[in-house]
Amino acid sequence: MKFPVIYIFSLFVFSCNDDVKTMGTIERISPSLAAIIDTAAEIEVLSGGYDWTEGPLWLEKEKALLFSDIPPNRIYKWTEEKGAELYLTPSGYTGTVARVGEPGSNGLLLNAEGQLVLCQHGDRRMAIMDAPLDKPYSMFKTIADNYQGKRFNSPNDAVYRSNGDLFITDPPYGLEKNVEDTAKEIPFQGVYVIKPSGEVKLLTDTITRPNGIALMNNENTLLVANSDGDKAVWYLFDIDNDSLYNNRILYDATTEAKSEGGLPDGLKVDKAGNIFASGPGGVWIFDTEGKVAGKIKLPVACSNVALADDNKTLYITADSYMLRVKMRQ
Repeated sequence: MKFPVIYIFSLFVFSCNDDVKTMGTIERISPSLAAIIDTAAEIEVLSGGYDWTEGPLWLEKEKALLFSDIPPNRIYKWTEEKGAELYLTPSGYTGTVARVGEPGSNGLLLNAEGQLVLCQHGDRRMAIMDAPLDKPYSMFKTIADNYQGKRFNSPNDAVYRSNGDLFITDPPYGLEKNVEDTAKEIPFQGVYVIKPSGEVKLLTDTITRPNGIALMNNENTLLVANSDGDKAVWYLFDIDNDSLYNNRILYDATTEAKSEGGLPDGLKVDKAGNIFASGPGGVWIFDTEGKVAGKIKLPVACSNVALADDNKTLYITADSYMLRVKMRQ
């Protein structure tokens, strides 16, 4: 969802150096950030002019980044050689009745077979693109589209466990009238697990606006962002088979959300256990002890991130832009 922003723009930098446009600054809060991002790292603007970018996915074999542009129902592909080019449309809504809002795909990921899996807002389902990555086509196979016979709200983000379990968040942002939409069939915003068999199990209905989701701690802990301005929190849950327990708060950013704008959204965890979480003011970086090590401060709302190059590069979708931070050489 595109969130309101209250940034003070004079605090940020837009510059060009050797034909490289940059924006924002890196705020160093803890010495632990030095092991995550080089002091000389910059925030590069790789592409712009979109409506609302989301769901970045790095394709290592292709050396390409896929990302959603949700309102116009498109996915783009960016490469170093060709820049950004249209990859797939429609991406999240395949209906014939015109609609407004955010109908496109949101989160993107790969399954164990290397197929593109999409969180489809407009079609209100998790789906697989029924075409090779190098020959994209808007034909989709449904993974799941309902819980106990009631249609999902609009799947937002997802992550696979190595055993094939697919964890998803289901806020109302893809519905034309959001939580008040009469087409909303489920009375809550859920976090679910979709089993390899296709069975959908509810994990929790207690998070008001579940959004970004990731696994950590050897897949034993689930991290969920709550994009609620009154409860802008990153939650941690321990996993026991198909249930969650030991609910706790990693960080409560409600104060920052009210003062800076922006909300907890998409996130990723690197192989060392560092967390890169879009939130108020940009990307928050939590070190392996769960402490805020630093922030990538941006003058626009940030939606999500993707890790690449053995976790040395961070791609960021932020409002109408796609950005890159080469964190380490």
